[in-house]
Amino acid sequence: MTATTEAPSTHTDDSTDILARARTQVLENGQPLGYDDLVEVLRTGDDRLEELLQLAHDVRLRYNGDEVEVEGIVSLKTGGCPEDCHFCSQSGQFTSPVRSVWLNIPQLVRAAKQTRETGASEFCIVAAVRGPDEKLMTQMREAVKAIHAEVDIQVAASLGMLTQEQVDDLRDMGVHRYNHNLEAAKSYFPDVVTTHSYEERFQTCQMIRESGMELCCGGLVGMGETLEQRAELASQLAELDPHEVPLNFLNPRPGTPFENIEPMESNDALRTIAAFRLALPRTILRYAGGRELTLGDLGTRDGLMGGINAVIVGNYLTTLGRDPKEDLSLLSDLNMPIKALNATL
Repeated sequence: MTATTEAPSTHTDDSTDILARARTQVLENGQPLGYDDLVEVLRTGDDRLEELLQLAHDVRLRYNGDEVEVEGIVSLKTGGCPEDCHFCSQSGQFTSPVRSVWLNIPQLVRAAKQTRETGASEFCIVAAVRGPDEKLMTQMREAVKAIHAEVDIQVAASLGMLTQEQVDDLRDMGVHRYNHNLEAAKSYFPDVVTTHSYEERFQTCQMIRESGMELCCGGLVGMGETLEQRAELASQLAELDPHEVPLNFLNPRPGTPFENIEPMESNDALRTIAAFRLALPRTILRYAGGRELTLGDLGTRDGLMGGINAVIVGNYLTTLGRDPKEDLSLLSDLNMPIKALNATL
């Protein structure tokens, strides 16, 4: 269950007021908040939420500008994963209804074209595996070549844990960005996954970071972690210094160990968005899975005005998202221009 929000005390001294300190440290000086201050941010009350979101939005505008990066994703291999991530219906260990399906190259190219038509600058190919075998790497090589030949779009990938040889191969075949989420704070990770370790995920992220590819690394919130563990996750992501952080909110899936966890409260989710922005002032912070359930239409708008500067449009891997036209219309209403492809090259 999500942790409860504590009522804020009345502050008169800027040195003790967390939002005043954050304004000086992050907005004015460009220095991210550390763990202790992030915990304090996550404990602010609802009566200061608007002020917190405005601060996060100001930080986003100062260090990232007003553009929003749009991405589409497609699953190359869905279901049948051997890992036991407790939030994921693609695990072959659970009774959830997702079963193994592979897409072929023409289907991937078609999906990339449809993604580009939304205005997206990036197309991410995802596979539900512990890590890629030679069959998957061969298919990726063919897919990236075919997509680049027919579609003006960046290709990203998310294929699980990698060896150094695979990292180098993906970079050489033209993968622009690699996604590998930490998923949860180190202290909470054993409650979320038991078939591999936090350290294994962190090592893959470090290899990607050092390869020259952009690192996309985020996590999930609302999985039963404490506020302190949310702050820990944000701090550990800041340590990796990823180019992009996708922020997912648990959408409890039937048949998984987390199926009965109540969705996160909207205001807690918005506080989390703002806290992550203050921990990662220069990073692309992307709306990912679960925002529709957790935030709804109004909350989605508030998050875009509270630190978010990228979105995944369309459906996710095993859950439905919003109609891309709705997100694009919302960005237009908020006067947020979509980041052009040539700006990402």
